[in-house]
Amino acid sequence: MDRGGPPGHGVTLSEAARVWARIALLSFGGPAGQIAVMHRILVDEKRWIGEARFLHALSFCTLLPGPEAQQLATYIGWLMHRTAGGLIAGGLFVLPGLVSIMGLSLIYAAFGGVGIVGGLFFGLKCAVLAIVLQAVVRVGARALRNDAMRAIAAGAFAAIFLFDVPFPLIVLAAGLIGYLGTRSGADSFRTGGHGGATNGLADADSRLGTGMPAHARPNLRRTLAFSALFLTLWLGPVLALVIGLGPDHVFSAIAVFFSKMAVVTFGGAYAVLAYVAQAAVDTYGWLKPGEMLDGLGLAETTPGPLIMVTQFVGFLGAFRGQSGLDPYVAGVLGGLLTTWVTFLPCFFWIFAGAPYVEALRENRALSGALAAITAAVVGVILNLAVWFALHLLFAEIRSLHPGLGLRLEIPVWSSLRGPALLLSGAAILAVFRFRAGVIPTLLASSAAGVGLHLAGWA
Repeated sequence: MDRGGPPGHGVTLSEAARVWARIALLSFGGPAGQIAVMHRILVDEKRWIGEARFLHALSFCTLLPGPEAQQLATYIGWLMHRTAGGLIAGGLFVLPGLVSIMGLSLIYAAFGGVGIVGGLFFGLKCAVLAIVLQAVVRVGARALRNDAMRAIAAGAFAAIFLFDVPFPLIVLAAGLIGYLGTRSGADSFRTGGHGGATNGLADADSRLGTGMPAHARPNLRRTLAFSALFLTLWLGPVLALVIGLGPDHVFSAIAVFFSKMAVVTFGGAYAVLAYVAQAAVDTYGWLKPGEMLDGLGLAETTPGPLIMVTQFVGFLGAFRGQSGLDPYVAGVLGGLLTTWVTFLPCFFWIFAGAPYVEALRENRALSGALAAITAAVVGVILNLAVWFALHLLFAEIRSLHPGLGLRLEIPVWSSLRGPALLLSGAAILAVFRFRAGVIPTLLASSAAGVGLHLAGWA
């Protein structure tokens, strides 16, 4: 790994570890809130890194598959303290969510549909629907700047909702459209970055300064060494499981599926959930549609990346799979395996690719591809919101196949769940009309769900 003398910025690794632990424990509310916490502490409070450099790192992380907030932490940790700093920053960012989700998954497996716990999760589902709708509006306001972007979003929604097109194909198609559109000189695909960083702490006034640390310069030999190490750590266990247990074993299926997910998860956790839900529910049968809402509710109420919901999916898949182990032991192993293959690639992208960030940042065609992917993600998140709403509000859904590849999910209106409609409407009103935060909305909806259960209405 990287070696050298003490860093010139004067921040010790032990001091940095304490700061990264604090950031991890405060990282609620999705990537936007997590990035805001990092900015407040690292730029405004600690003055470790300047505004322009912070946004430069964020620009790079948005180009990568995976959770951009966790990768941003890894990037800045690496920039400040080499490989050890990146591992500490990125690892601590994941750790609180890993522990919390694992404990809650065990409780869910034992008591999830029983009594008051069932009422609590019912309330969480109603709040999650409002939060996903809010994500559609927020991402859409930023990404759909013109008719071309709106057309890409509409096409992505139609592709996944009406034709069941896999999420990776939608990402590839949108990226190709954006890349070719930018190369053709079309104005529709030009991006404005992250605001130019004209205000805030100047890089020269930060602890890191304006210089490029020696370890941050491109080095092909070092890049190849990192690639070999992390690809072995990532794909080695996957191959071992497939060869040792067979491709149809639940652990092999979890390892392969979430490894594939790790390379196509552009657009953040909400977009990923549409892809995960499509496969975990329809293809593998690891969990039911309503349980995806439960998992997202757990991830929303715990610190760390929202993509930690995949650990919940892996836990239930292994818990219910025929592994030959005690279900709870299998669930814990499945959850840990999911987390390993989900997050290890994030370190690989940073350690191998960060030294080449300048070349990526200046590539306009690549930026245009990213803009088109972001627009497509709006359509994918909208599909997720519609999918959640159908399975939350209606007890019975009919799937129709009229031909030409069409697949229509039609609710049976007589199966409408009145309490779910009432509580979801209240959560949507709280989020959009009264600007209630994520945590207060989740807590209030959970309490209301328990109350409805005790009253015999849910």
